[in-house]
Amino acid sequence: MAHTNSARKRIRQNEKRAERNKPFRTRAARTVRDARRAIAEGAPDAGELVRAAHSALDRAARRNIIHPNAASRRKSRLAQQLKAKQTAA
Repeated sequence: MAHTNSARKRIRQNEKRAERNKPFRTRAARTVRDARRAIAEGAPDAGELVRAAHSALDRAARRNIIHPNAASRRKSRLAQQLKAKQTAA
């Protein structure tokens, strides 16, 4: 447990920020999950879901919720999976 006033305030600030950032983190994770699932199933709208995932990841990165390099890496991997699935089909 925090003993100093500054440590108590930092805990309050962290809780507020976590609550504020949760929807962006969740949206990014869900759209990536849905895109991966669509790619694996070979759904015709997989490209649209990948674009939605890219957008959600960019929004999270813009707000520093996830690191910009992490967002870029996830976007790249999604694009690779989509391209591999399309060329195989």
